[in-house]
Amino acid sequence: MPIFRQWRLVISLLAAAAFAAPGYAQQPPSTDQSAAPPAAATPATPPKPKKHKAATTPATNAPAGAPTTPPASPPPAPPGTATGGVKPTLLGQYGDWGAYTASPGGKKVCFAIAKSSVSETDPPGKSRNPPYLFVTNRPGEKVSNEVSIAIGYPFKPASEATVEIGSNSFALYTQQDGAWIKNASEEANLVTAMRSAQNAVVKGMSAKGTHSTDTFSLRGFGQALDRTGQDCK
Repeated sequence: MPIFRQWRLVISLLAAAAFAAPGYAQQPPSTDQSAAPPAAATPATPPKPKKHKAATTPATNAPAGAPTTPPASPPPAPPGTATGGVKPTLLGQYGDWGAYTASPGGKKVCFAIAKSSVSETDPPGKSRNPPYLFVTNRPGEKVSNEVSIAIGYPFKPASEATVEIGSNSFALYTQQDGAWIKNASEEANLVTAMRSAQNAVVKGMSAKGTHSTDTFSLRGFGQALDRTGQDCK
């Protein structure tokens, strides 16, 4: 289904502002030269997939309340430039995951977001935009817990990527710089696996043939997802 350009910009502004906070600024830069450096410090974000089936998440034992380890100062929300004054709101920071909400075009969305903790390329030393992992709720479209990755470079056309959670591997289809679960019926299983694991590892190939391996910490993921679920029922 087509993405709202306004929402794409809101996500980009949010990610740039959230991960410009001091705690995140100390992380080493991601690498892969398959995409040209951005004109500004705004990370690439994926378009909405053409088709999607809403997925639901089984109940979790993780409490939906207090953050695990809140940062000294929460990441600021970006200004609503070019988005009709819409300003994303931080719902809470939970470990390595932030929970946010926004209403671009009057359509409410909530999402949990994390930046990769480790990024590697083969061949090594390739620069690229930072990778992000999102889980999004769009109640107006009846979309729940949609997992997507903004990889930071254009994927090789018609290629697949994978996300590995422990011993489980899930196939992803790719479009431009975005990736989504290939089999929508497996999305709930992916989210459930993310709740109980320590890391998610995403592997893909760029349009220039560079292989990437990105590791995302899942510390605080369950609580961030519960928080977005509360706000976007």
